[in-house]
This record gives sequence, C-alpha cells and structure tokens, in this order.
Amino acid sequence: MSRLSRAAGRCLMELVAPERRDWAEAVQAEAGEVPPGLARLAWRAGGVRLIAREAMLARRAARALVFAAAAAWVARVAWPGPAGNPATAVNRLNVITVVAVLAGLPLLARWRFGPAAPGRTARALRSGAYAAVLILTVAKAGVEQVRDDPAAVPHLRPDDSVPVLTGMIYTWLIQSLFLLAVAGYVAAILALTARRPRVAPATLAAGAGTGIGLGAVMYAVAPLGLSSPWLPGFAAGLAVLLGLVVVFGAPVAAGGIAARRYREPGRPERAAAPRMKQAAAAGLLACMVGALMTTLLGTVTIALMPRTGWMLHWLYPGQHLSAAVVYHRALRASVGADGYGLMLLAFPVIGLAVGWAAGAPTERPGAPSGGSTMTV
Repeated sequence: MSRLSRAAGRCLMELVAPERRDWAEAVQAEAGEVPPGLARLAWRAGGVRLIAREAMLARRAARALVFAAAAAWVARVAWPGPAGNPATAVNRLNVITVVAVLAGLPLLARWRFGPAAPGRTARALRSGAYAAVLILTVAKAGVEQVRDDPAAVPHLRPDDSVPVLTGMIYTWLIQSLFLLAVAGYVAAILALTARRPRVAPATLAAGAGTGIGLGAVMYAVAPLGLSSPWLPGFAAGLAVLLGLVVVFGAPVAAGGIAARRYREPGRPERAAAPRMKQAAAAGLLACMVGALMTTLLGTVTIALMPRTGWMLHWLYPGQHLSAAVVYHRALRASVGADGYGLMLLAFPVIGLAVGWAAGAPTERPGAPSGGSTMTV
C-alpha cells in the first residue's frame, strides 16, 4: 500500500503547476501524518482531484478569454459602417445576437444535456462551429454592405415607398431566419456533442467526415450564392443534379456507417432503435456540417469579390473585368447569397429524415437471415 501512496504522491507533483508546487509539497508532507494504508492513499488522491479541478477551471478560463477576444474582433470588424446604409443596423444586430447566442447556449446545453463528451471529435466540432459562426458573421457584414448600398439603388420617386418598404421587410425577414438558423445549429451541435444524449464517437466522426465532403462538393457547385461562374449552360444543370445526389447521399452514408459501427450492450434484438437514433444523429450532423461549410466558404468568397483582385482572377480566369462589371457581379452574388439561408434551413431536415431511414433494420428481429417467414 505504501507503493501506491508514493505513486499517488509522484502523480500529484507531476500534475501541479509550478506556481502551486509549494502547496503540493505541503499536501504530501501532511500525508505522512495520516495513518498508512487506504487513508493515506485517499488523502493524496483528494489532492490530485483538487489539482485536476483547478486545471479544468484554468482551461475554461482560457476558452472564455479566447472567445472574448474573438467576439471583440468580430465586433470591431463588423460593427462600423456608413450611417446611410441600412446594412449597418443589420450587421450590428447580427453581432449582438450572435455573440449573445454563443455565450449563452453553452450554459443552457450544460444544464440540459450535461458537459461536453470526452474525445477530440466532440471538441473539434464545438470549436469548429464557433469559429465558423464568428467568421460567417464578419463575412456576412461585408456582403450586406454591398447589397444594401444606397448608391446601387436608382433614385426613387416619392410614390416608390412601397417597394422600399417591401425590401426592408424582406431584409429583416431574411436576417431573422439567418439568426434563427445560427442559434439552431449551435444548439444542435452542443447537444450532439454532450454526454447525456450518448452519441457515439463513431457517429460524430461519420457525420463530420461526410459533412466535410458534402460541403466541399456543394461549394464547388455553388460558390456564388447557389450559382457557379465556371459551369455555364448544360454543365450547370449537371452540377445541380450532382449536388442533389450528394445532399441525399451524404446522410445515407453517414447513417449507414453510424448504424453499423454502433454496439448496444445487451441483447442484439433490442439494438434496432438505438442504432436508428445514431444513424439519425449522423445524418443530421452530416447535413449541418455540409450546409454550414458551404455557407461559410460561399459568403467569404462573395465578400472578397469586390475587395481582392486574386479572388476575381480565381473566379474569372483570363477575363479583364472593368470596375462596373466587377461591381455588378458582386452585387448579383450578394443578392444570391440569400440562397444559403434556404440551405441552412432545409439541409438539417433532409439529413435527419434520410439518416433515420438509413439506420432502419432491413430484417425483422429474430427472423433468420436470408430466409423468409410464412404465416398461416
């Protein structure tokens, strides 16, 4: 038992931070006054537990500082804007809402679903979702400044107030749906990567992997607001067909992988429902990751179009574009970026339904494989 006590003491000294080494030495010295055996081992194990708790609090404080710095950067970039541009008010509302959602939802998710699940995949999904939403907020601010620029709208007569009012209602409706989609995506990812829903690590990996592939294909098909500068005419139609195939194929693949790799303890005939739940989670995650990735890359591309020359050369290689043509194409792409909002809303529904169907058992429990049953 003394060897176990000394091993616990060495573990205590290795885990402690240099600035708390004196405290750890005091704990180890006081352990000599505790009766040897289980009591002394419990004393030192308690010290290790306190140090681990301090390390966890330190990591939480570090994550909070990183998030605060990222939120400050988003506010600094997306907040300014011309007073006469309606996009300024829209962008400021987006900044306030997104920061509040990202700060508050983890507390609600921890209360409802428990802490984050262990493993690198869960941490990567949470960190990636936060980074994607913050960068998307900045890129969307640039897109809104181009689309809602009053200089791009011809001079309106006094009796043209109805179209202006209709445009304002449409703009605020689109922004509300965008903010609702962002909140839903963050909440869903926090729930899927928490401990209480018991989503298997293999399910998270399958959903994330197929979602990245889906996002890459969809961005190649629709890099400019659900349109492509590289595929005119008939090729564009084939690309749209390919996108539809991938949209439905990704949750099928993710759900099938998650269902096959899931192992429910107990009798196999009772594992059908849990496997379907894992498949549905994988399909949902695949389409969410794909939609968020496509929206992020497409919005960043549209935001950089009127600001960087290399982006224009990449989108339109070999073409010499005048300033008027560049502005026209950037304006058209910024208006078409609203299509990403439809993608954000529709893809999770498709992923959940298709993933659930992909995890459905193909045979009745208890039925012999490869055979048939006859009823009289």
